[in-house]
Amino acid sequence: IDDRTVLAFAGLTADARVLINKVRVEAQSYRLTMEDAPSVDYLARYLAMVQQKYTQQGGVRPFGIATLTAGVNDDDKGKRPYLYQTDPAGTHSRWKAQVIGGRNSKSLREFLEKQYQELTEDDLTEQKCVRLAVQALLEVVDSGAKTMEVCVVREGGVKEMLTEETVQAVVSEIEAEQTEEKRTPTTSAT
Repeated sequence: IDDRTVLAFAGLTADARVLINKVRVEAQSYRLTMEDAPSVDYLARYLAMVQQKYTQQGGVRPFGIATLTAGVNDDDKGKRPYLYQTDPAGTHSRWKAQVIGGRNSKSLREFLEKQYQELTEDDLTEQKCVRLAVQALLEVVDSGAKTMEVCVVREGGVKEMLTEETVQAVVSEIEAEQTEEKRTPTTSAT
């Protein structure tokens, strides 16, 4: 969307293009008016407002997409990235980890909740968070890193799209662990 905010969507690509263009224009307008970059919270609220408007107006249909928007807020001076979800009804909410789209989103959300609860604050390194995201994607993607795109949002809103080689290294590590677990017989107390 801008230099501090990224957006991922699930749904109709044509609707996403229209909605992304509206949000980009709003981000530029905000920057011109306020002489500061918009926060991810502001952009998520604007996105949800536009989606909600289209559910009420006659002559237009609702946007058929759900979005995940990640970026930084100014209230903590850009120290932490935040993740927001919007849906076609126009609701938005902030999450620590979230999935959208597909038939498996409920089971993946439960997987993320379980894995995230097992992590302590010290465990939340960039590598472990990327690994958790890739692990969740592997539940629904068969072809490994070829069809995955992973973006890391760091302090200050710095974004980095991970290369296919980096993602493949994480995929290989996870698959190696899963193979090792299958080989190791479980001992049962009988």
